Amino acid sequence: MANLKEIRNRISSVSSTMQITSAMKMVSAAKLKKAQDAITAMRPYADKLTELLQSLSATLDADTGSQYSEQRELKKVLIVAITSNRGLAGAFNSNIIKEVNRLTSQTYASQEVSYLVIGKKANDAFKKSNRIIANKSDLYDDLTFENVAEIAEFLMEKFVAGEFDKIEIVYNKFKNAATQIVMTEQFLPIVPMAGEINNNADYLFEPSKLEIVEQLIPKSLKTQLYKSIRDSFASEHGARMTAMHKATDNATELKNQLTLTYNKARQAAITNEILEIVGGAEALNN
Repeated sequence: MANLKEIRNRISSVSSTMQITSAMKMVSAAKLKKAQDAITAMRPYADKLTELLQSLSATLDADTGSQYSEQRELKKVLIVAITSNRGLAGAFNSNIIKEVNRLTSQTYASQEVSYLVIGKKANDAFKKSNRIIANKSDLYDDLTFENVAEIAEFLMEKFVAGEFDKIEIVYNKFKNAATQIVMTEQFLPIVPMAGEINNNADYLFEPSKLEIVEQLIPKSLKTQLYKSIRDSFASEHGARMTAMHKATDNATELKNQLTLTYNKARQAAITNEILEIVGGAEALNN
């Protein structure tokens, strides 16, 4: 059995760890509320805007379609990997890295794949692959729509210039504090709405339908990317809060076990001392 000093040191160490994880849990819980409110408020708008764009795009003739809807032979693929700058968030970052690796080695095994990374964890994971064309990890220093719009414009330019035939976004979608869903969404080319489109609906377009689509596309794409990053941002704090909650519970359990071990060792030491005193007294009497 370990001596009392070693056990006391371990109890002290576990107590310090427990205080840190508990504090991190509280910080993430406070940040999560704001991040959750932000994504909950913008998600209906972003989804409806994307639905409207897909619906209008699907009714356009093939020869009048947008440059952002152009379907090409798939040769070069760009994956936008969205992770966090910090760890201690459970499987939050590793799930994204695994999904990107799966897409690269399976889905797009016969294509040339490149990465645009948002988050230091993705950059650290993929920097040795020589596939990264841009690292936008500093975005989290000032996460605003304007800064995200610049990244979206960069992606649109790359697609229009023909440097990539398809752009995918891989991120964690926020469901609740304990659940994050890994999502892979096609960013470009624009995916037409599935199902039948009612071309006979009595709608008047002013200006023309094509002009409306051309104005909606950049706004919709910027909003889609911003929603994905906001989703990931909320998911990060939810994952970290959950991970720190579990870590605090495990530290508490370990501390209790160590305290029990310490008390047993201390009791055994006291018993041995008593036995030695009694034995010494009997020896003197004899």
